[in-house]
Amino acid sequence: MLSKASYTQLGSKLDVVVSVVLSVLSFLCAALLCLILWFLISESWTLIASGQWQRFFLDEGWYPLEGLYAMTPMIVASLALTLGAVLIALPIGLACAIYLEFYARGLPKKVFRSLLNLLAGIPSVVFGLWGLTELVPLIAAIKAPGTSVLAGAIVLSLMILPTVALTSAAALSGVNRNTLAGAHALGFTQKTMIIAVAIPSARSGIISGVLLSTARAIGETMVVLMVAGNVVQMPDSLFAPVRALTSNIALEMAYALGDHRASLYASGLLLTLIVWLLAYLASYLNEKSRVFARV
Repeated sequence: MLSKASYTQLGSKLDVVVSVVLSVLSFLCAALLCLILWFLISESWTLIASGQWQRFFLDEGWYPLEGLYAMTPMIVASLALTLGAVLIALPIGLACAIYLEFYARGLPKKVFRSLLNLLAGIPSVVFGLWGLTELVPLIAAIKAPGTSVLAGAIVLSLMILPTVALTSAAALSGVNRNTLAGAHALGFTQKTMIIAVAIPSARSGIISGVLLSTARAIGETMVVLMVAGNVVQMPDSLFAPVRALTSNIALEMAYALGDHRASLYASGLLLTLIVWLLAYLASYLNEKSRVFARV
């Protein structure tokens, strides 16, 4: 039988092994990200190094056969789809989080959380099929063609709703219970306590969850490919068909050559940098919320 000192020594060795393994995995993750960035930069370097990247914003349109590579309509379309999805998902997701943390109890709480987890795991192509067969005809009845910014935003909002709800619920559950008890002691009603105390205290965590959801929405391909219309134009209304950057890459990469191919890689690099920025902001705000929670 091992002595206490032997157990301690064995535990120390295991700690060292675990630390080394985790360090190696962390290094591999960072290296993988660097390799992806290097790949995107190298593939688009012919346009970036020559200073022709300005054409992405100054050309008259996206006509690869004519040597025109304006990404501005697709950038605006991607932002419009993402913003619309966030504006729809945020209030609904926050309401779901409030229900989970302050109103649901027992079995209903477990079932509702399970449904949110299930919704988060549904493949994007299933959302796209539903949007194409059910939502698009409803919008077309209002204004043709149906495939539009509105259709894309609604379907994207359903995709990011579980993330918004679950991250917001986690942020609300992390609010200092003494703070909530103090609000009750001051005579706050449940509604007032949630609005005036709980949500402001969990603000950083909620925002970080929204930013992560935004990163997913702006990087989504299949849904916007199926329901947004795939027309390269500036969106002038909610009913306008548009093409997002992700859809453009998926549609044209198979046959793109030369500058056309380099411009698609450049748009992928732009999307990667946007997602990285959103992830960084989410991480920063999440860490900030933890600091405030400890205080």
